[in-house]
Amino acid sequence: MATIISVHSFRGGTGKSNTTANIVALLAAQGYRVGVIDTDIQSPGIHVLFGLDPGQMARALNDYIWGACEIEEAVYDVTPLLGAPVSGRVFLIPSSVKPGEIARVLHEGYDAGILNDGMQRAIEAFDLDVLLIDTHPGLNEETLLAIAVSDCLLVILRPDQQDYQGTGVTVDVARKLGVPRLMLLVNKVPASFDHDQVRSRVEATYEAPVVAVLPHSDELMALGSAGIFALRHPDHPLAALYRQVAARLIG
Repeated sequence: MATIISVHSFRGGTGKSNTTANIVALLAAQGYRVGVIDTDIQSPGIHVLFGLDPGQMARALNDYIWGACEIEEAVYDVTPLLGAPVSGRVFLIPSSVKPGEIARVLHEGYDAGILNDGMQRAIEAFDLDVLLIDTHPGLNEETLLAIAVSDCLLVILRPDQQDYQGTGVTVDVARKLGVPRLMLLVNKVPASFDHDQVRSRVEATYEAPVVAVLPHSDELMALGSAGIFALRHPDHPLAALYRQVAARLIG
């Protein structure tokens, strides 16, 4: 049975998609068959990190949830696009970047239950070991569903007062939904901060483990989402931290 991991943040700009993509690639490098689904339908983007051109997306998650295709038709094997050899596979279910389809979601919404059915079918059809869900920031119906069906929830936050408050809301909701494993990741931490103090403060505040405290990285910013950082720079200290996160999530 596949492990389902939701990666969430209460606010945008936390580096959620970048973190998700690195975890996915590192798990594939360990031989896992990994699926990743972009449920941030209102502002999709994780396909960029995997090098999938929108012109190559004949079908997307939007088509499935509106009954225009089967979920299998919206799945892309992006393993050859990773830029480095891996022993596993990566299967991406992207959301459409077409303005009209994004506007339709904003106007009409969709049945989140259909999304759950699609995830389960994708797990079976592609024999996935792990499925990561890149969620929409904040809390809405599909985000609550993703959290509820997950074996593990990774909440990403920055050392910022607005993030601290929003994360508290997310943690409370996750506990009410009975998520089996809840973990936190503090991202984009300035070099001037004491990372041990940041970890201690966050763990004490939310009574949940912090899997890693990731520093702000100029090298990651310079990459500009044009690839998977941990595969491009495997010897970088940040890549080692990403590997630590991947190991904790699957352990």
